[in-house]
Amino acid sequence: MQRVTLVRYTTKPGQGDENEALSRAVFEELRATRPAHISYSLFRAGDDFSHLFINSAGDAAEPLTELPSFKAYVRDIADRCVAPPAVIRIDAELLEAYGFS
Repeated sequence: MQRVTLVRYTTKPGQGDENEALSRAVFEELRATRPAHISYSLFRAGDDFSHLFINSAGDAAEPLTELPSFKAYVRDIADRCVAPPAVIRIDAELLEAYGFS
């Protein structure tokens, strides 16, 4: 099975830019380390953030969650958010995809 995780949350007023900077650091590290079989995206609408993580080769999230930049990003996430992030996790078989590397 592949892992698909969607995380959505709203940052407190004045915390959105810091949250975005911490999130972007994760992408810099991903580009540098190039872990195989994962896709990760970040979306922002004002203070609302959505992250989409896909592991197309298995169930593990560690290729993302073990990155030092990701650990720095999640360290104080509760302090930056209005409410705890909502996490939707799906274990499913990938049938088709387009646009994922």
